[in-house]
Amino acid sequence: MYNVKSLKAEEFINHDEIMETLAYADENCDNLELVDSIIEKAKLKKGLTHREASVLLMCSDDKRNEEIFKLAKSIKEEFYGNRIVMFAPLYLSNYCVNGCLYCPYHYSNKHIARKKLTQEEIVREVTALQDMGHKRLAIESGEDPVNNPIEYILECIKTIYSVKHKNGSIRRVNVNIAATTVENYRKLAEAGIGTYILFQETYNKESYEKLHPTGPKHNYAYHTEAMDRAMEGGIDDVGLGVLFGLELYRYEFAGILMHAEHLEAVHGVGPHTISVPRVKKADDIDPDVFDNGIDDDTFAKIVACIRIAVPYTGMIISTRENEECRKKILEVGISQISGGSKTSVGGYYEPEAEDDKSEQFDVSDTRTLDEVVNWLMKLGYIPSFCTACYREGRTGDRFMSLLKAGQIQNCCHPNALITLKEYLIDYASEDTKKVGFELIKREINNVPNPKARETLVKYLGLLDEGQRDFRF
Repeated sequence: MYNVKSLKAEEFINHDEIMETLAYADENCDNLELVDSIIEKAKLKKGLTHREASVLLMCSDDKRNEEIFKLAKSIKEEFYGNRIVMFAPLYLSNYCVNGCLYCPYHYSNKHIARKKLTQEEIVREVTALQDMGHKRLAIESGEDPVNNPIEYILECIKTIYSVKHKNGSIRRVNVNIAATTVENYRKLAEAGIGTYILFQETYNKESYEKLHPTGPKHNYAYHTEAMDRAMEGGIDDVGLGVLFGLELYRYEFAGILMHAEHLEAVHGVGPHTISVPRVKKADDIDPDVFDNGIDDDTFAKIVACIRIAVPYTGMIISTRENEECRKKILEVGISQISGGSKTSVGGYYEPEAEDDKSEQFDVSDTRTLDEVVNWLMKLGYIPSFCTACYREGRTGDRFMSLLKAGQIQNCCHPNALITLKEYLIDYASEDTKKVGFELIKREINNVPNPKARETLVKYLGLLDEGQRDFRF
């Protein structure tokens, strides 16, 4: 029995319900009358159920698919505008006790360089990230209770927030660490983190246990129920994700939407973000070993259907994907993107030696942050370094209520322009400055309310006088 409000993983991610959903989608994907009715419902921009979205995902009619992509783009623009939030990962340690078959950090990999940043090294890494222009980090760490206890993570967060370099500071730290206890989540909340992110990897319990043969991550229920514990511990914003390629993509698609439905039903707020990584080559990992890989067109359809099904959630794409793929899926739903990323433990301050590599996966988009910012602006997007919502308390249901009411752009649009200009003044190349200032001028002229436009111009002007960190 599918029980969305249950706190037990195997009830709110119910295998039988997923299999019935896939069968229902197979039976109805060519039922164009039903497909049209689902699209009409989606146009209300209130979201879809996992079954409805699964029908759209499997629809092969060209005309309807064109409508789906067009609608996804429209929903993204209505809720998030043309802003793209920028971030970078910071790997603290790759010591890990798990045996995950898709990750080079697995315990049995004896030739990858094992590293753990000291607090002094973290200061160097954060300073290098600030010199690039980053304001938001996602910290990453392997699961190792001896090398990476919660006390180490908390100390790292404190160090990151303490680093003030020139005009730079990291204003928000998101956290991607292993599933833990309510008590530890409470400590993370008290440390002032932004979003707690945990990828499910796969929602198929049987596959999950095979892919995680050893270590604490083997416990499917403990891992899958982590978001409930995080919210119980006072973390308002959580981020979901699966690693596409490990299991049938249709199964994962239904599973992640069921998880979102569960969080909404139990906690009154769905996921703040959904990430959509694909299995990529890594130290001793060959993605071709996994026979569930998806092509770029299927990947784009998944992103579009997630955007339609959960219109309120932010969607993240990392440097796992190349420039061409990132461009394609930016158009249909992505709202956050990384730039200038390193997936090694260290590497921002100085490159790793060839015989001392610690990367989690190969980066496909190797452009600098400045190059990514320039590219985004030329595509018509506003790269945003904003973290105001976290610091103004617009998190959890407070953020979602504004988003669902269509009011969040009143905060996000001016903050995006202010933080973009801050980046242009402090960090950008000359060409990026030229492109950026032209973009800001156009955006100011497009603000319909004269008073709002006047206020925005005032604060943008204060940046020229050396003032920083305004928030709306």
